[in-house]
Amino acid sequence: MLLQSLDFWVFEILYWLAIPVGLFAFIHAALQRADAYTATDKLTKPAWLGITGGATAALVLFAPSWWEGFFLTFWLLALVAVLVYIVDVKPAVTEVQRRPRW
Repeated sequence: MLLQSLDFWVFEILYWLAIPVGLFAFIHAALQRADAYTATDKLTKPAWLGITGGATAALVLFAPSWWEGFFLTFWLLALVAVLVYIVDVKPAVTEVQRRPRW
């Protein structure tokens, strides 16, 4: 009984933390220059806007009460997509746009 309650709260906390992370990724992707994405050999800006926007929508729509099989898998894929943007794409795009340090 305690373990089931713990699982519920862990997933609930993950759900509520994932939504602002997804929003941050989408807003960051929207505010960057389009040429910065191609300069870093990443997907284009519209592609990343679609990925982060769709992933954020999935993070919001699939609440923890629905987490069974397909819905949990889809939610986790959305979280991975947002985290890939934050860990891989965001630093590269930010570095390209940074002014030269002299």
